[in-house]
Amino acid sequence: MRNLLRLGLCCALLAFSLRAQTPDSNPNGNQWTDPALDNAKAEAAFKPIAHPGLPTLWLIGDSTVRNGDGQGKGGQWGWGDELDPFFQIDKMNVVNRALGGRSSRTYYSDHWSRILAQVQKDDVVLMQFGHNDSGPLDDKARARGTLKGTGDETQEIDNPITRKREVVHSYGWYLRQFVRETKAKGAIPVICSPIPRKTWDEITGKIHRDQYGTWAHEVADQEHVGFLDLNEAIARAYDAMPHEAVEKLFADPHTHTSLEGAQLNARLVISTLRALNPNPVRTWLSKEGDSIPAYHP
Repeated sequence: MRNLLRLGLCCALLAFSLRAQTPDSNPNGNQWTDPALDNAKAEAAFKPIAHPGLPTLWLIGDSTVRNGDGQGKGGQWGWGDELDPFFQIDKMNVVNRALGGRSSRTYYSDHWSRILAQVQKDDVVLMQFGHNDSGPLDDKARARGTLKGTGDETQEIDNPITRKREVVHSYGWYLRQFVRETKAKGAIPVICSPIPRKTWDEITGKIHRDQYGTWAHEVADQEHVGFLDLNEAIARAYDAMPHEAVEKLFADPHTHTSLEGAQLNARLVISTLRALNPNPVRTWLSKEGDSIPAYHP
């Protein structure tokens, strides 16, 4: 009997030890999921490329570009899934590879290499990050924040999600990596400022302009690449509308757009794209895309 009790105790201790080593919990007892599994699940929802041999407009970013699996769960839609009508999609591809919850940092570290491997010469890569970059660097649930600004400063952390040491860079540094690595493939990078949240300035009564938009513009100027000021263009559109009308463009308190909001933002993406000179997508536009006036601030 005593030997059986010892055996049972050893088995229990072994089971506890194995549980402690699984990715379901961290050393502090907080529940978390292996980010590699999360990323694989998220990427599995990507739509296949319709015409692999044709030129491609790639979209990378966060949930305001592609929400969830792009099917409007909870009434939330990203503008990237509403671009197809504005392009000749029988002659090129619009491939939305944005992922909800990602910052410039986590997209770059977890996903970018697999997207970049598919990018071909003369493709266009449209990028929009910033909504998720302002969080803590070492948050136990997300750990996705970046250093503010566009500088080359770094901060080394113990990442509580990956359980590894990590050197975290600035928001601008990550944008520069996307740009430079896209150029190295012979493709064309275009930076977007993040679309505005539904937050009105208490003094002016206008939509709040985001600092990340300023930093995105700085990087575009530094790298001599196209820039779409979605933050300003969409904020101006909201400012011209009654508050009640702007409310209908959102599916949550202030960040994620409804289908109507995503469609409006998609039109403004095309409007700002049409203003680029040189314009890398001009020959790809459909009649509907060509009919949208170019945005001029």
